[in-house]
Amino acid sequence: MADKSYKFKKNILGRFYVDDQCIACDACLIEAPNFFTMDVDESSAFVYKQPKNSTDVAQCTEAMILCPVNAIGDDGD
Repeated sequence: MADKSYKFKKNILGRFYVDDQCIACDACLIEAPNFFTMDVDESSAFVYKQPKNSTDVAQCTEAMILCPVNAIGDDGD
């Protein structure tokens, strides 16, 4: 489970975030490219845009479920 005390500073403020357990596998970018991007300097993903509606939340939630190392967190509404 992702830990918000270890989330990357590049995450935009909001519900979803990526923490330091990210292994840069691209799963979140494939599932929700409108919300996750890769930081090539750190070799990790981060959230660059937060969801605005239920469809967006569903995409981010699916990316979180698919993350093989549970590096994506959801602080709720």
